[in-house]
Amino acid sequence: MNIIQRKLRFLLAIALIGWLAINFASVSKADSSSLIARKSPDWLRSSVVYEIFPRDFSQAGDLNAITTRLDELKDLGMNVLWLMPIHPIGEKMRKGPMGSPFSVRDFYAINPDYGTTNDFKRLIQEAHQRGMKVVMDIVAGQTSWDSVLMAHPDFYLHDTNGMIIPPDPAWTDVAGLNYANPEVRHYMIDMMKYWLSDYGVDGFRCDVAPNVPLDFWDEARTELEKVSPEVIMLADAGNQPTLLCKAFDVDSSWGMVGMLNKVMSGEIPAADLKAEWEYSYQQFPKGALHLRFTDNHEETRAVARYSIEGALAAQVFMLTLDGVPLFYNGMEVGDATESADPALFEKMPVFWRSGGRPPLRDIYRDLINLRKQYAAFYNGEVVWLDNTAPGQVVSIMRRDAKDEFVILINLSNCRQTGSVKLSDANGFEPVKISDNPISIDARIPDFNLGGYGWCIYHRAVPD
Repeated sequence: MNIIQRKLRFLLAIALIGWLAINFASVSKADSSSLIARKSPDWLRSSVVYEIFPRDFSQAGDLNAITTRLDELKDLGMNVLWLMPIHPIGEKMRKGPMGSPFSVRDFYAINPDYGTTNDFKRLIQEAHQRGMKVVMDIVAGQTSWDSVLMAHPDFYLHDTNGMIIPPDPAWTDVAGLNYANPEVRHYMIDMMKYWLSDYGVDGFRCDVAPNVPLDFWDEARTELEKVSPEVIMLADAGNQPTLLCKAFDVDSSWGMVGMLNKVMSGEIPAADLKAEWEYSYQQFPKGALHLRFTDNHEETRAVARYSIEGALAAQVFMLTLDGVPLFYNGMEVGDATESADPALFEKMPVFWRSGGRPPLRDIYRDLINLRKQYAAFYNGEVVWLDNTAPGQVVSIMRRDAKDEFVILINLSNCRQTGSVKLSDANGFEPVKISDNPISIDARIPDFNLGGYGWCIYHRAVPD
């Protein structure tokens, strides 16, 4: 074959790859648009999730310390408690002095530092008595290197030399499970059934759900519903629409979090949040639920990224957007203790004494109560409104047949004045929220918002 023939073959191959990529993308988009989201329970849509890192939630770092504060969490408005992994942590190849809770030694056991099986049962019972659900974190894709499952080497992923490997090269403290082995699937499903039947947990948050085959999650859902028909499942996943068809009730809105980070740092205009929302809306099946958050165990704390006022403004956005809001323990007092790395591998307790900070707990309580009081926030339509400061101010309307709310949020640290585009602004009144002073002439469509300022307006829809 001469040089010209080789070049022609190369160009034809490139053209074929391009054609396949375009058509695959088209098919994928079509497939996504035709998907149907599973019907999540109404109570979940109106709920607020509270993520707890038991090690850092208190100085004691155990389950009993959580139980003693359930009344506080209930008063704040939390409905679902998501407990990060409570299992014994591996010691072999661990990162940091304490190790990551996502490096699990035994899925059937409780970390002795956290307490006993009776302590866990008591936590669940006490939460249920207060009308709260408890969700366990399950790390289905991996174990520690000294896991009890290492007695079954065929349960794990291997390289070409037959050595067990992590699911991700950077995750050196864990070993990847092999879901091509049916026994792994049986083991993990039986394990989740155990926590449902013997402890009464209400569901599972599934860490890095896309690392495990979708058909496993679908099978697991079917089997778990035989034990607990009302089981809920939260997927730690980004843009994976198929996860919400059968297996999962809600996923993580990582795309929106990433976009918000860029807006808050001034890299992109606030108007790009609308573009991200619309992209997600088009990609996911209608009715799909997403966790809306600014803070969790994988991010530097929002108050460190955005400032205390910026973190509040960002969380107001997530609380008034569609989906299920999430709080990470300590947000309600503006805790600035390290999160993610290195906190994931050490003990860095939440600093609960919030002297000198805004009364965030009162503000969040009022916002959560407002959201629960009006179905427009959890079952209503999202309408993005144009405004004259699109680079800094986000403006949305939440509405249903009974109520309409206009939310204006300045996501910059500079005062912004202007107006929001409304076909009819008559009847809107500012909603009073703790420690959020409202000017006596605060009337839309005009706005005058200080740095990271925000305001919510309401009117009832005439019968």
